Formats: sequence, structure tokens, C-alpha cells
Amino acid sequence: MTDAATALLATTAAHAGFSAVVTAVAYPALAATPAERWAAVHAAHSRRITPVVACVYGALLASWAWALATLPASAGLLTAAAGTVAAFGATAAVAAPTHARLGREGPRPELVRRLLRADAVRTAGAGLALAGAVVAVVR
Repeated sequence: MTDAATALLATTAAHAGFSAVVTAVAYPALAATPAERWAAVHAAHSRRITPVVACVYGALLASWAWALATLPASAGLLTAAAGTVAAFGATAAVAAPTHARLGREGPRPELVRRLLRADAVRTAGAGLALAGAVVAVVR
């Protein structure tokens, strides 16, 4: 296994683990927050999770740059890329703007549902990326 493959495997695993924790722990707690406490809890969640997102996503992007520059194309690599694109796309196109609206408008049920759906897509994408990375590095 090359260093780039090791980095891609490590960062897709970190991303999948992070996404699973958000899905299983952070978002259920956020969704269960009473409306009268929403503003403070949502602001604290956003403040705490932003540096973690920056580290995980930054490391994953860096490993992708390295992998794409040095690894041969393969079905596993393409699968990993598709999963990463799905996860990043769900975050950028839906989750982040929905968080912004939740911060402004409060816990409107349709916004909370939208956030949870985007999170499900993101977590599935992260899992797909990890599976693809495993296939890519053990081929």
C-alpha cells in the first residue's frame, strides 16, 4: 500500500466515523432540543463542530489531492470519489444552508427534517467512500 493510499484510507475512515457520530449522537441531541433552548444549543453546536469539520474535511481533501495525483484509477477509487462527492455535496448544498436557516429561524420542523435527511445522505456517502477506499487499497 502506498503512502497516498494509506492517507486516503485513514481520512475516509475518519470522515465515516465522524459522520456516524454526528448521525448517532449530535443530531439526535440537537433535534430533541426544546424550542426555548434552541438558539443557545444550536449556536454552541455550530461553534464546537466547525473546527472538527474543518480538520476532517481538510485532511480528506488533502488526501484526495495526493491520491488523485499518484494512484491509478480503479473501481474502488471511483467509488470512494463518488461517496466523498455525495457527502461533500450534501453538506455544501443542503446541511450548511439549513444550519444557517435553523440559526436564524429556529427549530422549524421542516428544517430539522431537511437537516436529518442531508445528514443521512452525507453519512451514506462517507460510508461508500470508506468502502471504496478499502477496495482501492487492497486490490
